Amino acid sequence: MLQKRIDDQPTISRQMVREAEAVFHNHLKKVGLKRTGQRDAILRTFIDTRDHLSTDELYRLVKKKDEGIGFTTVYRTLKLLAECGLASEVAFNDGVARYEHQYQRRNHHHMVCTECGSSVEFFSADIERIEQAVGRKHKYLPTRHTFQIYGICEKCQKKQKRA
Repeated sequence: MLQKRIDDQPTISRQMVREAEAVFHNHLKKVGLKRTGQRDAILRTFIDTRDHLSTDELYRLVKKKDEGIGFTTVYRTLKLLAECGLASEVAFNDGVARYEHQYQRRNHHHMVCTECGSSVEFFSADIERIEQAVGRKHKYLPTRHTFQIYGICEKCQKKQKRA
């Protein structure tokens, strides 16, 4: 698993879980799908983690709580969570789609090492200002964005110098 996330809150409260469930349940209703215990278990497991999870990693975590949940259910639920804004997909240059929860999180960005795949999260008021300015210029109301910088981490740079 990749590096732990920097987050504004070390844990998510029960109230926040209920609010996230309400967002998810409203989305399910909007798209004509039913609320199920399995979907709720996947949501709670996902929101409770601070990792950038692949579908496989989330599936393994969920299976510890409910053996009856299948991989396809986890995969489809992650897509639903992304549709309603509770999750976003992040790419770390390793060919694996990973997801992180977005519920009540401020925008953050990633620096990703193209050699080892490690990542660092950071916050930038400058990027936020640019997002708002571009939105105003083009008459958009920005709701979210992704921003990733790819490069070579310090550890890999040192390895390259030694080689």
